[in-house]
Amino acid sequence: MTVNGEPARPSCKLRGGDTVLFRPSPPEPTELVPQELPLRVLYEDRHLIAIDKPAGLVVHPAAGHATGTLVNALLYHVKDLSGIGGEVRPGIVHRLDKDTSGVLVCAKDDATHAALSALFKKKDLLRVYHAVVFPPPRADSGTMSTLYGRHPTDRKRFTSRVKEGKRAVTHWKILERLGNRAALVECRLETGRTHQIRVHMSEHGHPVLGDPVYGRRPVDPILRDLASQLGRQALHASRLAFHHPITGAWIDLSTPIPDDIQAVIRSLRLAAAPARP
Repeated sequence: MTVNGEPARPSCKLRGGDTVLFRPSPPEPTELVPQELPLRVLYEDRHLIAIDKPAGLVVHPAAGHATGTLVNALLYHVKDLSGIGGEVRPGIVHRLDKDTSGVLVCAKDDATHAALSALFKKKDLLRVYHAVVFPPPRADSGTMSTLYGRHPTDRKRFTSRVKEGKRAVTHWKILERLGNRAALVECRLETGRTHQIRVHMSEHGHPVLGDPVYGRRPVDPILRDLASQLGRQALHASRLAFHHPITGAWIDLSTPIPDDIQAVIRSLRLAAAPARP
């Protein structure tokens, strides 16, 4: 970029009458490459496919992740998927963050994609997550109902502390208190905003363990070590249930909490157990 014919520095302040010339980088190619990546299929028919997404798998190509994504794997597994729902996100109806594991459903045809998208928009489905949060909430259950939008200063983050925005509702309950350090909670989404559970739990004082964006570094050395060993947020999409958009059949998909989060839970149970005499 140049200003008045001279290379512009980051500290340059524009004035009225300045001439700015900007040459954007050429767009990256959007051609998607099918890749034979392992998929744990929970359900599949000719209309849709549901998988148990592992932590670390990016859902669709983006900057820094041109290959090795769920979309690349789906294009290999489902031969006629290309183009459904968009050129870069074929078949994708909803997302899970890279480091969130669990149930994710994708469409195989345009009619199913439109119908599934409508289900998510109308919130006419059941979405249940499990998370390890710290410190444990005092109450055993509750509902967080807030406005929701992008963070005013960090556009990559979201927040419930806005004056205007969409409504976000999370119902939660404690499944197990892990001593006075943490708790295993179940969260049911009434709405499905980006990062909703992570934001709600954090801004109500109980961040998801290991969350690098909305969490905080634990003071407790045991929690700190467990978060480091886990290497991701302790959040798992454990259940997704809905009426099949084409057949009308009730589809109820679930997957257990993965081994890495289970290891954290076991360690916290041991740390909370009374010492033997």
